[in-house]
Parts: sequence; C-alpha cells; structure tokens
Amino acid sequence: MKEKLFITGASGFIGYHLVAAALEAGMEVHAAVRPSSDLSFLKKLNADPKDLVYVNADFTSKDKLKKLLEDGGYAYIIHAAGVTKAKTAAAYNQVNADYSLNLAQAAVSVDVPLKRFVFLSSLAALGPAAYNAAQPITEETLPVPVTDYGRSKLLAEQYLKTVNGLPLSIIRPTAVYGPGEKDLFVLFKTLSKGLDAYIGKGPQRLSFVYVTDLVTATMAALRETDKGMTVYNISDGQAYDRYALADQFRAISGKTIFRTHLPLLLVEMVARFLDLVYAKSSTTPVLNQEKLKELTAPNWICSIDAARSRLHYQPQYNLHRGLAETLTWYKENKWL
Repeated sequence: MKEKLFITGASGFIGYHLVAAALEAGMEVHAAVRPSSDLSFLKKLNADPKDLVYVNADFTSKDKLKKLLEDGGYAYIIHAAGVTKAKTAAAYNQVNADYSLNLAQAAVSVDVPLKRFVFLSSLAALGPAAYNAAQPITEETLPVPVTDYGRSKLLAEQYLKTVNGLPLSIIRPTAVYGPGEKDLFVLFKTLSKGLDAYIGKGPQRLSFVYVTDLVTATMAALRETDKGMTVYNISDGQAYDRYALADQFRAISGKTIFRTHLPLLLVEMVARFLDLVYAKSSTTPVLNQEKLKELTAPNWICSIDAARSRLHYQPQYNLHRGLAETLTWYKENKWL
C-alpha cells in the first residue's frame, strides 16, 4: 500500500515540482488546490488518478481541515502554500502564519499517526546579513526580517513550534528558480531584450537554489525520523555577486546585453508611486516598496552545513547548470 502525502500549494511553481518528485518516489499524492487553480502543469504529469488526487482545503477552518485529514489518512504533509504578494502585513500573516497554524493543529488532532510535517518557509524569515558579515546566515542567526512577507514566514515558524506533538521540519530556501518560475522570469525577459538593470551601485552577495535541489532537500526532510523539530537553510552552497545571474545568462544565451545602474532614490520613488496606484487594486505591482527591500539587501549568503550533515543534501546544480536548464525550458515552452 502506497504512503499517502498531502501537499498544499500543489499547483504553484514549487508545489508542482514536489508533486512530481513524490509521484516518482511511489507515493500517493493528495494535492490541495483551489477551485480557481491552474492545473495545466499538474495534468501534464499524466498521473494515474489513484496516485494524484485533487482536494480543496479550507484553511480558515480547523474543523474542516481536521475532517479532510481524517478522511485522507495522511502519513506525511508538505505545507508549501502561501502568498508572496499581499497588500498588508495582516494579509500576509493570515495566509502564511494563521493558516499554517490551523493546518498543523488539525494534523495533530486527528487519529492518524503523522510521520512528518514539512513547512516551506523562506530565508526571508531570517532576513539578510551585512555585506561584510564574517559568517554566512545560519539556522541560529538572529531573525531580523526586512519585509512583511519575511515577518509572516517567521511568525508561521514561531506558531508551528508551539504545536505539541508536531514532527516538524522547516525548510528555508533562498531565491528559487527553475522551469515554470514566474518572478525571476521577469528578469530573464528583460535580459532577453538586451537590458541588464540594477538598483544603485552598492555591492551585493546573493544566493540561489535550483528547484530540483530544493525538492531533493524537502523530500529528504520528509523522511526524517526524529520526532522533534529540525530547521534547514537551503541554497546551492555557492556565493554570487550581484552580476552573476546576468553574466551566466549572457554566457548561456550568447546575447549582447547593456548593463546600467538606476539611482536608488529614483527607484524608491517609482515603488512608492506604484504602491499608491495599486492601492485599491486586487493585484500587486512587480515592483513595490516591500520587494525593493529584498532586492537591495546586501547579503543573502547562507550556510547549508546543517542540511549537508543531517539530510545528506548535496546540491547538484550551480547557477550555470540550473540556469541553462531553466532557459531551455522557457524556450521550449515559448516563454522566451
């Protein structure tokens, strides 16, 4: 009998790759999706309906979640659902923190032994380091998130740690890229048009992780047998300067790209203006004051020693290899 895994945020970029990996591992996957979710990527997996079951979850109700989990009889949960764009701190906190707590409390209240609850957090929950920091960001680094998104992820972690009996693993990925990703794709579209624009001239130290490596680490955490809590920062283990992504794009694509630096003050004014314009809109602009804080942060380098030691995590993709595969996918799927 196949082990049953419940994955939230299954129709999202990371969620899709998690579903694919879990199916490959021979698990029965129940994918939590919204009625409005685009399932086109998941349907391309051509999975047997018995192996990939779509379910709707009401994260506002612990009672409804409890019934869903009882009916499902899940041995494992990966909670990847969340929002990366919202208008207010309250909106971030409701989805990223409150809903996570509801799911965790429901999970420990059902009469089904839960082997592991893996929460997809973010390195944003810790916040960036100073550019000249002597050590990379570790799991023990004092959290100082610089955005409402990061603070909501930190709050979610704090909530989950209070749930008695929850066999919890927290995964904190840095910037994730790969086939189907849409946020960094905006940058790739700009680069493909020959423009390489930066905000200000200050130096930065950046980290990335290819989605396949992130999924590998997440699936390894799912198999942890320690009943306590574990936390892992995840990147490809490398440190990159602010120009590395564009330099690799140029090397792979062969395109001629014009590099320019935009004044920070000007970009801040534009971000404030866009926030005002979109204030009453249901959508959030690509550039806003929140996003600007992360884009201009000086240092996102993190240590992956804990994941290497306890999960036996060995990243298979550096930026060049991962970007090459990503750009190939974008071209084959006519995104670029």
